[in-house]
Amino acid sequence: MSLFSSAPSRSGPAGGWASISTAFKRSLVSQFQPRMLVALVMPFLIMFVGLILLSWLLWTPLQNWLLEVLGGWNTFESVDQWLVGLGLFSLKVYLAPLLALGILLPLAGVLGLIIAAVLVMPLVLGHLQQKDYPDVIKQGHNATAYSVWNAVWVGTLFLVGWLVTLPLWIFPPFALILPVLWWVFALTRMLRVDSLVEHANVPERKYLWSRLNSQYWLIGLVFALLNLIPPAWLVLPVFSALVFAHFSLENLRRLRQQEAAAASTSLIDHDN
Repeated sequence: MSLFSSAPSRSGPAGGWASISTAFKRSLVSQFQPRMLVALVMPFLIMFVGLILLSWLLWTPLQNWLLEVLGGWNTFESVDQWLVGLGLFSLKVYLAPLLALGILLPLAGVLGLIIAAVLVMPLVLGHLQQKDYPDVIKQGHNATAYSVWNAVWVGTLFLVGWLVTLPLWIFPPFALILPVLWWVFALTRMLRVDSLVEHANVPERKYLWSRLNSQYWLIGLVFALLNLIPPAWLVLPVFSALVFAHFSLENLRRLRQQEAAAASTSLIDHDN
């Protein structure tokens, strides 16, 4: 009897919680392999070049727009004029560049994540299949198109949500909570798809995403918190892809092993 048609066990396809630590340990080993060290360069360079281009194209008009928006806010304008009148400083002069940076940095960051999802993940999956999962056969179809579409809609929703909730950053708790929540969303919704779409067929993907949903979000939360540390930006696109890939491929392998064992048992029972 198929695992997909029967009620799943409480432990899930691979004891998924335990396989999170296994995925991180294996990813540390994989990250220091030459091919994966070279892969670190791609998303970082694209993110860096993207930030330069975005700053060159958007910095001045974005600051002017922000100054106009802030100037139209009566309460803010009154406070700003009061500070200037006291001979202190103009709040707009300092706040506009910070807000502009708060918009351009995530633009560059999500660009790097999209590149990692669409271009780096296939390199990661090819490397891991050769080194660690030669028995996990590819059964996915239209993987590239599915990956690109997923990256586009997730990236778009991330940027829109980031911009819409940006004004809430003036309240201290939201300045920490909102960036983490949006990065959890982007990382999880992109990388859980790309880590499975090449190898798993549709029923397998749906089953694993359903059974391991909490574990995927926990991995995304870990990387969203690490994303708050600037030096981590250098390795996160590739390392996060490695962790999601190890986690997904190991659980897919165990799912297929359970499916094969269930089919074998059913065949023996039928023969008897």
